[in-house]
Amino acid sequence: MIQTENLTRRFGLLEAVKDLSLQVEPGELFGFLGPNGAGKTTTIRMIVGLLRPSAGSVKVAGHDVQAEPLAVKRVVGYLAQTPLLYNRLTGREFLRFLGGLYGLTKERTEDRTAELLTMMNLEDKADQLIESYSGGMRHKIGLCGAMLHEPTLLMLDEPLAGLDPYGARRAKDLLREACRQGNTVFLSTHVLEVAERVCDRVGILQQGRLIAVGTIDELRQQAQSAEDTTLEDLFLTLTAGGAEAEMVSWLGNERERP
Repeated sequence: MIQTENLTRRFGLLEAVKDLSLQVEPGELFGFLGPNGAGKTTTIRMIVGLLRPSAGSVKVAGHDVQAEPLAVKRVVGYLAQTPLLYNRLTGREFLRFLGGLYGLTKERTEDRTAELLTMMNLEDKADQLIESYSGGMRHKIGLCGAMLHEPTLLMLDEPLAGLDPYGARRAKDLLREACRQGNTVFLSTHVLEVAERVCDRVGILQQGRLIAVGTIDELRQQAQSAEDTTLEDLFLTLTAGGAEAEMVSWLGNERERP
């Protein structure tokens, strides 16, 4: 579903993403992890076609992102870390507007709008202006918009940010169901417990380079860690150095003490 080859993006002298080669399969829920400033958002923007690579290539569902941008946009649903919404529209009007952009029939737009609003528990807020929404509600309506046209690939940048526990659970259930139906979800998150519970595989980016990719068990093997090592500890081990790695070891020893 996603194939990048030596993907690179420079901003002046800064190389934000460096020679990133990655493959994500259909039906996979893939977690994209990394410290702040690692290049996660830059990578996502290149994959969805919002940012042109300095070098390398990206294919989505077999389509070259630069050569066939419209074909890619038809199959991708994208939620930015800060969703782009229209404050003077209601939630329902916003979804109707997106339905028109994606070429959905009026009937299909109405059906999907009602379905998604119910799933995200937004029915009672659907006819209020988006400018009145809380941060969590804005993420919910943004996620509804990304899923409206039933894309085969969902690209989500911090999709659970600001959600209450109920909303986060509903969102996770929606994403898992999308994958069960054969769709692909690529999500960036700092909530490592969520990534550990819901993702089939994860990739870890550090300073623009992909330093690890695989299932949790495969990452444990790479880090030479115990079978019960959490993704949080694996992340710290794989991205830390020197004193930070010693701190990880010390914390592990402390947990084992009575």
